[in-house]
Amino acid sequence: MSELLSQSMQKPPGDPTAASRKEDHIELAFRSQVNRIELDARFDYEPMLAAHPLPGSLPSSPFGDKTMKAPLWVSSMTGGTEKAYVINQNLGRACAEFGLGMGLGSCRPLLYGDDRLVDFDIRPITGDEVPLYANLGVAQVQELLDEGRIGEISEMVTALRVDGLIIHVNPLQEAMQPEGDRFTATPLQTVKDTLAELPELPVIVKAVGQGMGPASLSALLKLPLLAIDTAANGGTNFSKLELLRGDELRAQAYAPVVQLGHSAEEMVDMINQEVRALRQAQQGAGPQVQCEHLIVSGGIQTFLDGFYLTQKSQLPAVYGQASAFLRYAREDYATLQRYVETQLRGLELAHAYLRPRF
Repeated sequence: MSELLSQSMQKPPGDPTAASRKEDHIELAFRSQVNRIELDARFDYEPMLAAHPLPGSLPSSPFGDKTMKAPLWVSSMTGGTEKAYVINQNLGRACAEFGLGMGLGSCRPLLYGDDRLVDFDIRPITGDEVPLYANLGVAQVQELLDEGRIGEISEMVTALRVDGLIIHVNPLQEAMQPEGDRFTATPLQTVKDTLAELPELPVIVKAVGQGMGPASLSALLKLPLLAIDTAANGGTNFSKLELLRGDELRAQAYAPVVQLGHSAEEMVDMINQEVRALRQAQQGAGPQVQCEHLIVSGGIQTFLDGFYLTQKSQLPAVYGQASAFLRYAREDYATLQRYVETQLRGLELAHAYLRPRF
C-alpha cells in the first residue's frame, strides 16, 4: 500500500532550467528596478487582449505600387565609396529577406559617369518586390533642369531599375559646407518643375537632418508626391557633420545652426493638422492633399518610436532609420539580420499589447 501511494505521488520530470533560471532571477532582481518616472507614457499596456503574435504577423504597408512586409524604411545613407558597396549589399539583402523599403544614398556620382554604378546597383539583390528609390540633392536636380538635362534622371532610374526618385533638400548643410552648392531657385520651385517635366516619375521629398516647418509641409502636401520624408532634427544632423569637417572658428561661429529645425513628433503633429485643414477645405472645393505617404525619420531610436509615430500619422506612414542600419550593415550580414529581426519582433509585440495614447 505504501509503495502504491509513493508511486502515485511521484511527479513528472520538472523543468530542467528552473533552478538556474531562479538563480538568475535572484542575482538580477536588484539590477532590474525601473523608476516609475521613466515609464513610457505614450502607451496603454494591455496584456489581457492578445496571445503572443506569430513571427511575420505584421500588417503589410502599401507604398506606391509595391507592398512592404513591415513599416520599416532603410533611409538614404551612402554611395560612391568602397565601403558603400559592402553596406548597400548588406542592406539590399535585408530588404529582400524582410520586405523593407529603401532609399539609396546620393546618386550624384552617377551624373558624372558609371564608375561607381556597382555601389548603387542593388536591385538584383533586393528583387523587384520591394520599394527602392534613387536619391539626388535638390541642387543637382536644379542644375539638370537649368541645363536641359532633366532626362538624365529618367535614364538613371532606368539603369538602376528603381521605382522613383528621392529629392533631398539641404540648404543649411550646403551653407555650412565650404564646397557646398548654392541654390538659385527655391527648392519648392525645383520640385514643382521636376513633377511637371517628369509627371510619371514617383517622387519623394526628404529633409536632411533638421526637418521642415509648417509652411514647407503645407506646400508639399498639395503636390502629387509619393511621400514626404521628415528626416527630422534628432538623428544625424548634416549641418553639424559639415561643421565638424571644417575649421574650429567656423564650427564655433555656426554652432547654433545645428539646434534649428523640428523633431519627428512635431512634424507629424504639423502634418496631421494641415491634412485635417486641407480635407475640410476640400469639401468646399479647396486645395487637396495630394501627397500619398509619410516616411517618419530623424531621431527614431527604437521600434516603439516608430510604432507610436506611424500610428499617430493621418497619412499612411512607415518609419525610417539610417544610423542604426549603418552601424550594423558595416559588419557581417548576420549581425544586420539579427538587428532587423529584433526590430520586427518588437513591432509585432507592440501591435499585440500596446494602445497608443494620442
